[in-house]
Amino acid sequence: MASNPASIFQTESESKAFDLNHRKIINYNIDKYNSAVKVGIARFNNLENSKRKGYGLKWKIMENLDKYLPEFEANFQRKGGKVIWANDEEEARQEIWKILQEVNAKKVIKSKSMTTEEVGLNEFLEKNGVESIESDLGEYIVQLLGQKPYHIVTPAMHLDLASIAKLFNERFNTPIDATPEQLTLKARELLREKYLQADVGITGANFLIADTGSIALTENEGNIRLSTTFPKIHIAIVGIEKLIPSLLDLDLYWPLLSSHGTGQNLTVYNSIIGGPRQAGETDGPEKMYVVLLDNGRTNVLAQKDQRQALYCIRCGACLNACPIYKNIGGHTYNTTYSGPIGSMITPHMKGMEAFKHLSYASSLCGKCTEVCPVKIDIHNMLLANRRDAVKAGLSPTMERIGWKVFSNVITRRSLVDKFGGKTKNWFLRNFFRKNWGKHRDLPVVAEKSFSKQWKERNQENI
Repeated sequence: MASNPASIFQTESESKAFDLNHRKIINYNIDKYNSAVKVGIARFNNLENSKRKGYGLKWKIMENLDKYLPEFEANFQRKGGKVIWANDEEEARQEIWKILQEVNAKKVIKSKSMTTEEVGLNEFLEKNGVESIESDLGEYIVQLLGQKPYHIVTPAMHLDLASIAKLFNERFNTPIDATPEQLTLKARELLREKYLQADVGITGANFLIADTGSIALTENEGNIRLSTTFPKIHIAIVGIEKLIPSLLDLDLYWPLLSSHGTGQNLTVYNSIIGGPRQAGETDGPEKMYVVLLDNGRTNVLAQKDQRQALYCIRCGACLNACPIYKNIGGHTYNTTYSGPIGSMITPHMKGMEAFKHLSYASSLCGKCTEVCPVKIDIHNMLLANRRDAVKAGLSPTMERIGWKVFSNVITRRSLVDKFGGKTKNWFLRNFFRKNWGKHRDLPVVAEKSFSKQWKERNQENI
């Protein structure tokens, strides 16, 4: 059985690529998104200019992260909030655990958050006897199934209506042929009590706003507002790259995010939260914490050619555009962040040696770069990852030897012409069949090289 990430990826991707039902569901759902996004981005007067501005602001933040992070911290703490710095996922879990222990919390309600997935928070809390319930409908469904989110924006994209209806029938005795409306109402009924019972609400954040010390959250269901309003304590765990300079920048980033993610002008619910409930306010938590998570992000920042990956606003557009993702799906990557952007950042966040294979899981068609709302040059950064892996000596020994032999031979015409097509085809069959894949036919080399044929024809014409 495969035991390392690369072998697991290869085995699972081959299985998923030939699962016709899986591909049918994914392509159907992604096509719906692509149709909506096409309409959404058409509403921009000058989309290219907006994307360039989005890129420029993110460049400014990343080049001055040491200035903007303390600015956010000072402004947030001025309103009574507390900022906690976490170097890695273990620190993040332990800091959150300290807060829960202080109030003897037994129930947590969560909103959709990739950073909590990144640190394995649900599993950690369950292990320590704390009930942690996902309030986003898609997240709730995959949690019931014991799965991880499949997609950055749509956690249950890989499931069709029949699968979800079957799950709810088995768990909650709803009709086996329940409609989407019936399933949603059942989930609403179940989750409403969880909001009221929760001791702590945990969210992520789409943006950290430096000049106001606030977090910005965007959603379509309203569950985040309930998760941050009912519990007495609100904890937001956010990657340090989510910073934007000013509250005014949301008029750029919110439309870019919604139009490229779901095709909407603006997501239905947009919230700006700047700390715990203030005197005279009726809503909000008594205490609010923001956990600023590094967990390898500074490793990405240290890469001159790849640091722009931190400009990502998690819209999911590159996943929907990627031919690899559309064939093998999100779970195959076995990482929190899948698709092109996940393939880019994961080797730096979790180790190049273990995850370099993801940088090769790309056709390099450039579609991911084309659709990115903040103009991240994703496909070229995947090439940079491949280069770095080779320079670090992480390629398999046989691969290094093979390329050395190939480069020596291919640059010498006399050696190329020395062997005929029969010998070359034998070499391909015996040394490349496994790597080429059992579902593809190896190319057949002509008996004589082009150079040899050219010389022979010229001699005949003399």
